[in-house]
Amino acid sequence: MSARVQNFLRAQVAARPQAPAISDSIGTSWTYAELNHAAHSGAALLRDAGVGAGDRVLLLIENCAAAVAMLFAVWDVGAVVIPVNARQSAGEVDRIIAHARPTLALMSTAVSANARAHATRLAAAPVQGAFGEMHLVRLHPGAPDAELVDVAVLLYTTGTTGDPKGVMLTHANMRFGGMASAHLREMTPEDRIYGVLPITHVFGLASVVTACCYAGASVRMEARFTAEGLYHALGEGITLLSAVPQMHALLMQFAKEKGLTALGSDTLRYVSSGAAPLDPAWKRKAEAFYGVAIQNGYGMTETTAGICATRNPVGLTDVSVGPALPGVEVRIDQDVPGGGEGCGEVLTRGAHVMKGYYRNPEQTAQVLDAQGWMRTGDIGRMDEEGLLHILGRSKELIIHGGFNVYPPEVEAALNDHPAVIQSAVIGRMVAGDEEVLAFVQIAEGDPITAEALREFVARRLTGYKRPKQVVLATKLPAAPTGKILKHKLLAAFADQLS
Repeated sequence: MSARVQNFLRAQVAARPQAPAISDSIGTSWTYAELNHAAHSGAALLRDAGVGAGDRVLLLIENCAAAVAMLFAVWDVGAVVIPVNARQSAGEVDRIIAHARPTLALMSTAVSANARAHATRLAAAPVQGAFGEMHLVRLHPGAPDAELVDVAVLLYTTGTTGDPKGVMLTHANMRFGGMASAHLREMTPEDRIYGVLPITHVFGLASVVTACCYAGASVRMEARFTAEGLYHALGEGITLLSAVPQMHALLMQFAKEKGLTALGSDTLRYVSSGAAPLDPAWKRKAEAFYGVAIQNGYGMTETTAGICATRNPVGLTDVSVGPALPGVEVRIDQDVPGGGEGCGEVLTRGAHVMKGYYRNPEQTAQVLDAQGWMRTGDIGRMDEEGLLHILGRSKELIIHGGFNVYPPEVEAALNDHPAVIQSAVIGRMVAGDEEVLAFVQIAEGDPITAEALREFVARRLTGYKRPKQVVLATKLPAAPTGKILKHKLLAAFADQLS
């Protein structure tokens, strides 16, 4: 049996049992010894409930200390964790339950109204232990599955419709991802990380919680993102912030409304942005606000978060996603149309790549070949310095008038306007062509008009890249990570589209 993720926790307990490990929004504060005790309490509960090696356990949660303890509890009994955000709808949760057939579900009812609603719907009962209070419901008889040997986590990807797509990440994947993230950020036991990225998604699970546990750092868990909450936390000793661009944008807007142009933190030393491309103007603005370099990265659920990342100084104009992480291979398949010399689909290979999609060999075969190369579905190019540049998702590529339009380029032009908080660009089929549509988030009461924004980007984009229509809104549909859900934009703003 290979090394397990929980060995990271055991190593910290052996070396630094009284060091701070985790705190959360309901006042829980544990040392590594206390986190370990809470995990053992959770493991005893699971065994009493009939969970054994190879079974699946659904964690229907929002970020809190109890949820982290239960991650380790599930691994301690040799089972597989299925972390699902409690903000998912009943239908989405039920599809995952039907596909994965977990032995039981645990809900973080102490921090989440949504988890309490699921607990009521599923007739779950309260349970208590050193981990705190949660709700539990038995779902299916235990049934180990040979496909899940060495699998630590089943992650169902954001926006899945129809048949669920469960990404199988092994203990080796998770250990590699945690160590790579910790080394990249040069984490030490003195670091304090802001944990608002949901641990039901790979970024928060691997790059924050697992990395912290490996490095012996402490993490402050937040159940939900708010710009105000992040602003205050950054004034209270946080040293590392990993977030998505939407979180950064909303934080800077919050500060702007308070009349502030800079954060002024004495402790913050590392800020990263992932899950969406950067643009030079936004990067300069963010670095001036934080007072530290903004590091970019590239990864996905199927690659345990990380493929590439930067280690740039402040002020560098580079907006690539950096070189491949140590131990990771990247190449460009130019046989896949990407629009431009040297462009093509990004392929990657290494210890970060998933085992496959659970109970879905057909989809697994579509993205993983016999040599271990995984097709990412992203279009990119490698520059002469070995830095990867992501142009966009192959499925999001807009072909307008026979020309390729990459949404990130249009979004960058829009985001350069001071009134724009964030934007999302998609294509819409019309009479044998695709038109470019832009959805732009602005502050409540801002007088900016759609026509003014169209004129603004017209000076920055050639004709075929300009949006046919700009829709203004004070909020865009987003996942719990803050990532804009582009597949929901047309329905959400149907009444405003011409």
